[in-house]
Amino acid sequence: MGFTLNPSAWTGLLALIIIEIVLGMDNIIFLTILVKKLHPKQRKKAKNIGLILSLFIRISFLSLISWSTSLTNPFYSNQYITLSVREVIFLTGGIFLSFVSLLELNDKLCNRHVKENKKKNYSNFWLTICQIVIMDSIFSLDSIITAIGIANNIIVMTLAIIISMCFMLYVLKSIKKFIHKYKAIVVLCLGFLLMIGMSLILEVLGFYIPKTYLYTAIGFSIFIEVFNQLSKYNFLLYQYTRPIRTRVLEKFLQIIKIEKQKTKHIKNEKKNKKYFSKEYSNFKKEEKYMIYSLLNLAIRSIKSMMTPRIEISWININKPINEIKKKLLDTPHSLFPICKGELDKIIGVVRAKELLFIIENNKNILNFVSKNKPIIILETLNPINLLKILKKSKGNIIIVINKFNIVQGLITPLDFLKAIAGDFPDADETPDIIKEKNSWLVKGSTDLHSLKQFLNIKNFFKVQTTHASIAGLLIETKGEIPSKGDIIKISSLNFKIIKVTNYTINLIRITKKNKKKKKNKTKRIK
Repeated sequence: MGFTLNPSAWTGLLALIIIEIVLGMDNIIFLTILVKKLHPKQRKKAKNIGLILSLFIRISFLSLISWSTSLTNPFYSNQYITLSVREVIFLTGGIFLSFVSLLELNDKLCNRHVKENKKKNYSNFWLTICQIVIMDSIFSLDSIITAIGIANNIIVMTLAIIISMCFMLYVLKSIKKFIHKYKAIVVLCLGFLLMIGMSLILEVLGFYIPKTYLYTAIGFSIFIEVFNQLSKYNFLLYQYTRPIRTRVLEKFLQIIKIEKQKTKHIKNEKKNKKYFSKEYSNFKKEEKYMIYSLLNLAIRSIKSMMTPRIEISWININKPINEIKKKLLDTPHSLFPICKGELDKIIGVVRAKELLFIIENNKNILNFVSKNKPIIILETLNPINLLKILKKSKGNIIIVINKFNIVQGLITPLDFLKAIAGDFPDADETPDIIKEKNSWLVKGSTDLHSLKQFLNIKNFFKVQTTHASIAGLLIETKGEIPSKGDIIKISSLNFKIIKVTNYTINLIRITKKNKKKKKNKTKRIK
């Protein structure tokens, strides 16, 4: 009854609860790190046992107050060092705490957890419990001595310890989630435990560090880490405002850069091979090209993938039968658009061998062609949606038109594959880009996307262009169709027109601009 009516007792109880919680946080952090090495099914059990043991040890120390206070009596003393049971426990605990913290820090900093093991080795349950008991004894001793110094009432001290332990049991799950979410906090906590362990060792050796200094250092570190987490959070918010394809592409290029550096490091230092897989090797040039093309597929235009209008081989149904037959036999294509008078009046799309069969059997060509209606799409269609249409087309060609129903080109599954994997020239066809000694010979119909990748230039064009081919860009830049021999400068490249026919640029030679080095003329002073 006297306890409940005594205001100083309640004040002491509140102060002790706060102090016990503060002093117990390092215990609970270390407990969380220790049980993480156990099997997931054993972790909850180990945590509960650890906290119950901590409560039991602290209450046991309280029940033996006279014995607890006698632990500070020295049993050995000389001019250099004074030892008591408390100092021995602190020295042993400090060494143990520092050693375990250093081992954990080494695992975290060296990324030991990234090694792939088919059977993960978990820590022994009872060995972990023994470590928890040792740490509980060390932390409890410090806590009990502090409690005795603040309050001299056994009921107040017992209540404070029980309430603080109940609170820690309540927040244990939250701390686990917090540490799992912010993994950098684990390294920070291990640093705190190492600092506490070193302070215990130094205290025994006579170099006492006030707790205020330790808590100030810990508080300042937490304060800085809060700023660090806020910075990461704001950076992620900024990243979410950017297109996801751009972010993925940047990450991919970053991985390639790191991979090159590590591969070079492995070659220089053979001893480091143990950290990497034997299959570790650089991405091939073709792989990088395809990944880059896939990530940029949705932002490309249909015009950059299609076979342009001027290169389409088509059959005019108004022509004599002999001319149609001759064109079918002379042109190395299996599918043809069949038109009436001009390309924009497409009747249907048929296979060459089927049309030849109809002609040989003197059947009605118009009726046959009309049954094979063409698949027509707008040039503004997204390439991802185009893929769905190509799958349903079953190998057929797809006609591309503009909003005025004028044919712009056609697309086949091979054209789509070229957009991803690069050009596949026929035996009688020259590649779109030919590498020469100090230049590149490029066809005018080459799409800008492929050219940019082939030349490996990030800032290829300073201005936005609606054209898909290099010829269209050069005409747009010049303002008119250039003549043979004209040189057009774009960015860091010179484009020399090699061949122009029918108001179209057929061939271009690309060279890089020469960087003139300025020589500093120095005058000799005699």
